[in-house]
Amino acid sequence: MARLEVKCIAGALGAEIGGVDLRELRDDEVREIRAAWLEHLVVFFRDQPLMPAQYMAFAQRIGRPIEYPFVKGIPGFPEIIEVKKLEHERVNFGGVWHSDTAYLEEPPMASMLLAREVPPHGGDTLFANMYMAYETLSEGMKRLLEPLVAVNSSAKADVTRTREDRLKTDGRDEGKELVAEHPVVRTHPETGRKALYVNFAHTVRFRGMAEKESAPLLEFLFQHQIRPEFTCRFSWQVGSLALWDNRCAQHNPVNDYHGYRRLMHRITLAGERPK
Repeated sequence: MARLEVKCIAGALGAEIGGVDLRELRDDEVREIRAAWLEHLVVFFRDQPLMPAQYMAFAQRIGRPIEYPFVKGIPGFPEIIEVKKLEHERVNFGGVWHSDTAYLEEPPMASMLLAREVPPHGGDTLFANMYMAYETLSEGMKRLLEPLVAVNSSAKADVTRTREDRLKTDGRDEGKELVAEHPVVRTHPETGRKALYVNFAHTVRFRGMAEKESAPLLEFLFQHQIRPEFTCRFSWQVGSLALWDNRCAQHNPVNDYHGYRRLMHRITLAGERPK
């Protein structure tokens, strides 16, 4: 059996997994990695010098890679996109708290990020536990949220700005707005736990309500779900890899490295319609 080293990095979520080479995985190691991922929501690996084909092979052991709707993939690998900020750019890709592509009818199960180039300091990523965000709400708030459905859009202004540089250089021609409705409280299909499923980047209102009517409750939820005690922080090195569960975790790449280059390769794994 696999004997992977799993070390928690914070109280809320996140664990580093050592003692493994992702280029040469046995089936029992894949099962253990997946179990740790479901338990800790996001898992990290160090010193993984994966070529694109090796990176894709690992992703296929975890799920089904899919293309990202707005940015083209790298040559030969349409499912691997570059997440980058160049020396002259001031805004980073996806630089707000969010759950990936909640504006899709079937949002991704998971995402992977592999560090290719990192700044000399800064550029960390924050993650937050949406199980805890839900479970720490009052019983009255849980009853209020249970029947609500969130309307999520790809055109929300704050996150649209974080895509502009990449759309200029690597964008697809698909400029249309994508909109999807999902339950505010979703049940994880593998763990059975409930998670809060709204996010600042994409959720615009509740179904049947105007944006202005929805705003006070959404603002409370957006602030509540990123309380420090629900989060962890990861510092990247070249060859670091993160795998997070998009169904119960949010993330936010910190934009604190102006003047330096940061380049990551991302793979998105197909999910299911939230319930």
